[in-house]
Amino acid sequence: MGGLFSRPKAPSPSLVDIEARQAAEAAAEQARKDAQAARDQIAELIKSNQESQQKAMEAQQAALKAAAASQDQAHKEMMAMVQAERAANEARLLAEAAAHTASEEAKKRAAEADEERKRTAAVQEQAKRDAQAAQEQAKKLQEAADDEKRKATAAQEAANASKKKAEEEVKVANDAKAEAERKLKEGIQPVVTPTPEEVRAAKRKVQYREDLFHFAVAGVAGGGKSSLINAFRGLRNKDIGSARTGVTETTLAMARYASPNPENPYVWYDIPGAGTLKIPDWQYFNAQGLYVFDCIIVLFDNRFTMTDIAILTNCRRFKIPTYIVRSKADQHIRNIMKDMGYDSDDDESEDQKKKLYQDARQQFIQQTRQSVKDNLENANMPDQRVYIVSNEPMLGVVKEKRPRKVIDEIELLNDLIGEAQTRRARREAEVATVMKEK
Repeated sequence: MGGLFSRPKAPSPSLVDIEARQAAEAAAEQARKDAQAARDQIAELIKSNQESQQKAMEAQQAALKAAAASQDQAHKEMMAMVQAERAANEARLLAEAAAHTASEEAKKRAAEADEERKRTAAVQEQAKRDAQAAQEQAKKLQEAADDEKRKATAAQEAANASKKKAEEEVKVANDAKAEAERKLKEGIQPVVTPTPEEVRAAKRKVQYREDLFHFAVAGVAGGGKSSLINAFRGLRNKDIGSARTGVTETTLAMARYASPNPENPYVWYDIPGAGTLKIPDWQYFNAQGLYVFDCIIVLFDNRFTMTDIAILTNCRRFKIPTYIVRSKADQHIRNIMKDMGYDSDDDESEDQKKKLYQDARQQFIQQTRQSVKDNLENANMPDQRVYIVSNEPMLGVVKEKRPRKVIDEIELLNDLIGEAQTRRARREAEVATVMKEK
């Protein structure tokens, strides 16, 4: 084939190339000569080294012969010394045996005399110890009698003090009972602090884990808690694994729902609505163990109640983040539109429907925010934002779609996730501090 793939012709060598090749050949010839000279020199060095090794071996053999003769002479001299030393040791041993026999006899007689002296001293020492023991026993008996007397006196004093303390505790209890009854009559709700054991029991009940963020959705019965939890989890009410929903309150026991996405460290709790259980408003918070949750969503539908106020008050006491949420916004807006004269059967233009919807939406938002503000103010509580949401737009936001009729769904979800991330960062910082201190 021709064209782009043909081989280019080789250029003719130039004078410079010829000179370079001749220089390279001359350098190669010189290198061969140098290599031969080096090989001749190495052969000469090897011959010289072999001659040196032969001379060294001959000198070594002569040295070994001289060393053997010297070692033989030294052995003979050593044997003579050993024989002389053996004779001296035998003479020394005989002398030591005679001296040992005399010494042992003297030691035996001295030991007999010492043993007699010890027996006499032991008899005297035992008599002395017996007398001292008798004195100590008499002293202990006297001290025991005095101690029993002191114990009896102390027991009587303790009994008197216990009686006095019990009377004071009864008085305090009676006073506390009277004060509690007075407050209840005046409508003042008592403050109840859970014990450490109650806190541990509540955490076991909700299966609390430090690596998860626990959201509780609480409020009055029928507020739409289960439907909102389903939306937060990206589920519709009829999906498998969704929280049970209904026209009436269906949650009579706390239900735990983990996020369907295992990468989201969130757990949602559907708390039984107040009014479905025989629990006063002010006891609802402690009875449901809400003090162990990381965040509480106070959900209401039609009106803000004393139960909601009680939850918010206790959350402030336990420093638990809270979010006030009004649900079913789409239903309420449709009701306001009907009150404004909207009829779905009328042939109104699309622009008229949009304007009527916007007016009803704005009215609903203003009324809701003002109502919550008034309720908080009447309860002597600081103002707090209320999030207005509907389940369908919230589901769309969670699924990362762009629903048209959103109000506060996006802000609520972002704030909840931000709360969880802040809490996790704080926990990780605390753990890092503890590890660093260790």
